[in-house]
Amino acid sequence: MSADVDIDLPDRAELLKYIKHIPARLETGKPHNSGVYVTAIPVDPVTNISAIDYNTAETRGYFKLDFLNMSVYKLVKSPEHYADLLDKEPNWSRLCTDADWAQQLVHVGNYTALLQAMKPDNIQRMAAFISIIRPGKSHLQNKPWPEVFAGVWDGDDSRGYTFKKSHALGYAMLVALHMNLLDE
Repeated sequence: MSADVDIDLPDRAELLKYIKHIPARLETGKPHNSGVYVTAIPVDPVTNISAIDYNTAETRGYFKLDFLNMSVYKLVKSPEHYADLLDKEPNWSRLCTDADWAQQLVHVGNYTALLQAMKPDNIQRMAAFISIIRPGKSHLQNKPWPEVFAGVWDGDDSRGYTFKKSHALGYAMLVALHMNLLDE
């Protein structure tokens, strides 16, 4: 089981000003794009990042938090606005009929042709869609939805990077929220 949590924020740098943290390290020695530790972990005194890569840290029981920049949240005016956006059913058909509009969408905008071919029309299908645009599940692109769902959440990452179902569902909700924001 992966020992990390992803938290989407409008501006991660703003939050990190207030939290004592150590940036996580990739296997290459470079800083992780979003991962930090908020507990004691060995630190490289030269780089001021974790002295061990995040995979090794996980095997040693360290818990990584990923604070992700999601600028879409800057468009949300209030908690009530956020709730209203999530409660509203997005215009799913527009994904297939308006490529210029769909291209603006967070997470999926670069895949307008695939959106038009697969026609995700609900949160579950959008979550699966978000997963199959990752290398580990790309073999499921343009397959019928029953075939996609038969293999998208099987945990097999032997073909490359995959997306956890929980992350994909969260991102699908963000896509739906963004669709509703664009339609305001």
